[in-house]
Amino acid sequence: MKNILVTGGAGFIGANFVHYWMNTYPQDSVTVLDALNYAGNLANLELVKSNPNFKFYRGNICNTHLVESLLKERCIDTLVHFAAESHVDRSINKPDVFIQTNVIGTHSLLKAAKKVWLDEEVNLGTHRFHHVSTDEVYGTLEPKDPAFSEATPYAPNSPYSASKAASDHLVRAYHHTYGLRITTSNCSNNYGPFQFPEKLFPLVITNILYDLPLLIYGDGLQVRDWLYVEDHARAIEKILQKGRIGECYNIGGVNEWTNIDIVKLICKLMNDQFSAFPKLVFQFPNAKMVASAKAENLITFTADRAGHDRRYAIDPEKSIKELDYRPVESFETGIIKTINWYLKNKKWWMRLLKH
Repeated sequence: MKNILVTGGAGFIGANFVHYWMNTYPQDSVTVLDALNYAGNLANLELVKSNPNFKFYRGNICNTHLVESLLKERCIDTLVHFAAESHVDRSINKPDVFIQTNVIGTHSLLKAAKKVWLDEEVNLGTHRFHHVSTDEVYGTLEPKDPAFSEATPYAPNSPYSASKAASDHLVRAYHHTYGLRITTSNCSNNYGPFQFPEKLFPLVITNILYDLPLLIYGDGLQVRDWLYVEDHARAIEKILQKGRIGECYNIGGVNEWTNIDIVKLICKLMNDQFSAFPKLVFQFPNAKMVASAKAENLITFTADRAGHDRRYAIDPEKSIKELDYRPVESFETGIIKTINWYLKNKKWWMRLLKH
């Protein structure tokens, strides 16, 4: 039995991890700490809120005293740290909040963990601090470059990725300096249920349903590796079970797509869904292009984003060998599940849109 503290557990990846863990390990206690900023949403946890093994606290990870109290009161032995500002565009316009949350916030958690687990010797030798990071810390790849491995030098190119790189280094330092039992995962782009509508998949899906332009940065040939969010939860499970203390693991989907091809595929699948289920037309009356099987006509090219990385790709060899980890969901099944979830959960995302 574990007593887990999940920071950012009301966000996209954090909430999916909470659902996965509580379904897989119903005997474990799961505590969520979330500040409920724009991307944190209590509705993401609606299905678990009545579970007696679940507890939610609203609070900021920069509040070190609060974190210390939770570690003690909830007898936490495992901390899984998702809480972060994560949208590159927002980091370009307002980098200060990314430094505050991703760097200062992570350091606050590390200080609390060190004090409770090491200085006060609560769960000494059995605790785990797992830090969730991103492949963006490695910078950008050219088309023929080998994929990122755990040995790839850090070269972040945006305020977001720089803030995550800094937090990665702090986590590593607390292990090597103080002996904190840590692991880190650097994952590729996630997609799936509960993702805030500013991200690519939900943004394209909801814009199609509102008959709005599908904006593509630059030529749209930027390449990303895509990972279904529940497979990410499975990877963290493997790391907590088998990962070596102090190590980093790259988690990818081995699934590279250009942005423009992703958008065109979503357009096609949305056209197919509306063709197969005509009643959807009445549920989404603004979706004229989808109803006429012309969603791709909404694609609109715009000026490229400042410092836009060209390609990300993950080499999963270490995770395969040490953790026996491979994604369960294929891209074909994952993307259909994602589209169907947004079509079936209109009330969830409509409250978050500014249309």
